[in-house]
Amino acid sequence: MKFDHLAVAGETLEEARAHVEEALGVPMQPGGEHAVFGTHNVLLGLADGLYLEAIVINPEATPQRQPRWFDLDRFSGAPRISNWICNCTGLADLLEDLPNGAGETVALTRGDLSWDMAVPTDGILPYDNCFPALIEWHSPHPAPRLQQQGCSLRRFTVSHPQAADLFQILSLAEPRIAFETGAPGFEAEIDTPHGLRLLR
Repeated sequence: MKFDHLAVAGETLEEARAHVEEALGVPMQPGGEHAVFGTHNVLLGLADGLYLEAIVINPEATPQRQPRWFDLDRFSGAPRISNWICNCTGLADLLEDLPNGAGETVALTRGDLSWDMAVPTDGILPYDNCFPALIEWHSPHPAPRLQQQGCSLRRFTVSHPQAADLFQILSLAEPRIAFETGAPGFEAEIDTPHGLRLLR
């Protein structure tokens, strides 16, 4: 299991994009649509093969499957980091050893990208959505094709009342990820051309 990318949700794509661009001071680039869940996104490449997506419900699309991923059906309020995603190999086998609710494997494509995603049947990931969404790529990773804007992740903090349990379950060898006891939520410290910025 390896850290893959961050997801920022919003009520509209314009609001989610503006939230990221205002926080970091750099532009995002076009992404695409996800027909299965009726969502669309815009993207920001980060250093070290990571990236960030702003993802929301596409009001012009009819989802083929509901509830949607990332608990987007229940999302409301200001844009914010809603999820983090880890990639792995052998996703189906890995899910057998993880908490109930980590998701079932769903095959997805967007353009020439293809991947499997662990999506809970109710759309809600364990630990109040603080458990990472799991992805297994079957095409080349999208990060290298994204334009770099001089941004790199310095630290990503996962906050939850049961943060210690979450840390123990995941056993991630990633020094940039921290788990803190507190109200459920996320904070990313990102180095940008304008200095260190916070994204929540």
